[in-house]
Parts: sequence; structure tokens; C-alpha cells
Amino acid sequence: MSIHPKIQAAAAMLALSAGAVTSALAGTVTVVTSFPKEITQAYRTAFEKAHPGIKLEILNKNTVQGIAYVRELAPGQRPDVFWASAPDAFEVLAGLQLLDNVAGLANKDAPTKVGGYPINDPKGRYLGQALAGYGLMWNTRYMAANKVPAPRQWADLVKPVYFGHVAMSSPSRSGTTHLTVETLLQGEGWDKGWSQMLQIAGNCAAITERSFGVPDGVNNGQYGVGLVIDFFGLAGKYSGFPVEFAYPDVTAVVPANIALIAGGKNAEEARKFISYSVSLEGQQLLYSPAISRLPILPSSAMGGKTPAGYPDAFEIAKRAKVQFDSGLSEDRYNVVSAMFDQTIDQTITFRIKELQAATKAIHAAEAALARKPNAKAAALLKDARAAAFTPVVDAGKAADKEFLKVFAASKKDAAVNKRVTALEDHWNTEARANYERARTLAEQALAAAR
Repeated sequence: MSIHPKIQAAAAMLALSAGAVTSALAGTVTVVTSFPKEITQAYRTAFEKAHPGIKLEILNKNTVQGIAYVRELAPGQRPDVFWASAPDAFEVLAGLQLLDNVAGLANKDAPTKVGGYPINDPKGRYLGQALAGYGLMWNTRYMAANKVPAPRQWADLVKPVYFGHVAMSSPSRSGTTHLTVETLLQGEGWDKGWSQMLQIAGNCAAITERSFGVPDGVNNGQYGVGLVIDFFGLAGKYSGFPVEFAYPDVTAVVPANIALIAGGKNAEEARKFISYSVSLEGQQLLYSPAISRLPILPSSAMGGKTPAGYPDAFEIAKRAKVQFDSGLSEDRYNVVSAMFDQTIDQTITFRIKELQAATKAIHAAEAALARKPNAKAAALLKDARAAAFTPVVDAGKAADKEFLKVFAASKKDAAVNKRVTALEDHWNTEARANYERARTLAEQALAAAR
């Protein structure tokens, strides 16, 4: 049977079109990342210039969304590269067999470790692409205008002088904030770390929905102090904002990683981008003021490009008092996020306002007692602080493997979802009652001290 010429022509055009699409896809590397456009655009431009014919497609998602996105897609339909700061996220992907080996792409000039932490995954499933620490950024003009001292340690931020001047984001929405919180918990211990975190949150002017909201707010003077991963603070400083940044003693230096996703569409081209990102040229991009990240290479291997006074990740790591445990962070990731959400965040508005009110009342009572000591008021204030700043999950429970497994299990399981929801509801109710009790006790202490 003969085929009509118009049908033959249409088929030929369709085949050519399909071939063009396939060719275009073959030259496209899809990257899932939580990094801001200042970073991704710089690498996109430089890489495409160095590799004509290969294009980068950037899918910006927070770390939790990125993991879920990769998990949901079938092999052959997945993006090619995962690029983010959270080392525990890469452990999750590796545990799900979603990463291919990239050991052969590592930069041979990179040291094996930063402090005691491996720069590249010893099993070759992901590579360190930059180094990161966690700390405090502040707006110098804001601090001077409001007569607020520059902080140097996390513990500084619990002081009354910082009330209403601090901002942070929610760890359930930001992988970098989760690492900041986890670093504090690992450095201070669970109970003390949570008590400190609750006190800092009580002093906060805002809990932002995205991590970018904190540095943006500090840069423009909306907030005085922000809890951030270092590149946010350093980028603000080196871009000319009136901003300074400090690493507390309780900090850690860990790699921000890059990995090849198993079942991606264009593995060969993706490997070229990963190799470029850890090459000398790719590492030198980190010094761009808008990026301001710490390279995986020592300054002696950076081709003389290190700016004067630039932080040295390897020296910071020597002084850091936290040897970050990514396995521990992975095990309790969901518990930490859920606790923060239910006891501090509660959809950004409700719980933080109650914690702020309790904190303000406690500060007022402390000031009154400093002027006029009173035993009854001191006892009431002690109880108020315990009510407001004691975590709803203690260290023993947080170390219970069976308890942690509940939060690590899939919420698609109806029984799991029911149990997790019940626990979160209980924490929410307990936190609300605790903050109300703390405020009442503090107000009673204030009255007794007058």
C-alpha cells in the first residue's frame, strides 16, 4: 500500500523535530540545587563558555523539596546533578541508591579532610564542591543606631539586649538553617542546645520562610543580626553592604556537595559539569563577591587568586569545637524540623509570638530582680525559664532509635502518619501551654520584685 506524499512529508518533519529535541536534550544538564541565582548563574555562564554546546538547566528547590523531586521520578526522567550544602541530604540520596559514583572526577589537589571531616565521600558517591561554616552576620549601621553590641557567640544572642533584633529561617524550609541548628545542638548537646535555641528564637524579630530572607534583611537593615551559613554573610560583606560576619567557637566546617544522580538523562555531560565545579577554574569562581564561598583547595593551590584577608576554611576547622556528625544529623533530621515547627515556628506566626511574649516577660523580670533581689521572685523566674526554654523532647528520647525511626518512615503509611501527627499535635499544645505558663510566672516574678 502506497503512502500519501503529504503523510510521508509530515512523518519526515516529525522525525526531524524529534531528532532536534533529542539533540537539544543531549546537550542539556539539569541541576537541582538550593543555591541562590548569584551562585548558579555564575557557574552556568562560566561552564557554558568553557563547554560550548552544553547547556545548564537550573531547577531551584530547597533541599527537602529537591530530595522528594528526585525520588518521585523514574530512571531516565530524573535530573542529572544534585548540588546543595547539606551533607545529610546526600546520605539520604545515597541510601536510596539514587547516586552514581563520581570518585574519578575529584580534584587531586584537594586535601582528604577539612578538620576531621572528609571533603569527598569516602565511597565516591558525592564530592565536596565548596566548604561552609555557620555563624552570625550583622548590619554595622543597624547595631550602632540601636546601641546593640556585635555578637561573637551563639550564647550572646540569648541576652536581653538582642530582643527584637535577631532573625533566622525555619530549618524545615532551609537545609542551610537546619545545618546551623544541628551544629548548635551537636556543639552544646541536645538539652542545652535546644534551651539556647529557644532563647534565641524568643529574641527573634522574625522567622523567615526562606533562608535568603535572613541575609537580605540584614543587608538592607531590616534586622540587626542573622543566623546564617557563612557564604550569606561573606557575600554581603564582600559585595559592599555594611555587614560583618563571625564564626562562633561552636561551629563546624563541612563540604557543600555535588553529585551525579542515578538514572539522569545526560550523565556524560553532567560529569563534565561536576568536574568543572571542582577544578581550579571552578574553585576560583567561589571568590566572586556575590558568591563568597570557601574553596575545597588550600589557598596555596588557588593560583594566587585568594583575596587578602579571606577566611581560611582549614584554619577555621582547626579552631571549631564541633566535629559534625552527618549520620547523627540524618537520623534525627525530621525530629529536629518537626520540633522547631511545632514549638517555635507553627506556620511562621502563632507559636513564635507566644514565645516572644514569654521571653519579653522573662527579660523584664530579670531586670527588676537585678535592681531589687527577691527570693520569691527568683523562684518564680526560675520556673518561668524552665517552662519556656526546656525542649519538649529530652536528650534520652532524641537518642532513642525506635523513636527516630517513626519520623524517618514514610508518612504515606497511615499508621505512621497518625502517630507522627499525634506527637506533633502534643508538642504544639505543650509548647503553647508552656509559653503561657512562663509568661504568667514571669509577670508574677516582676510584681513580686517591685
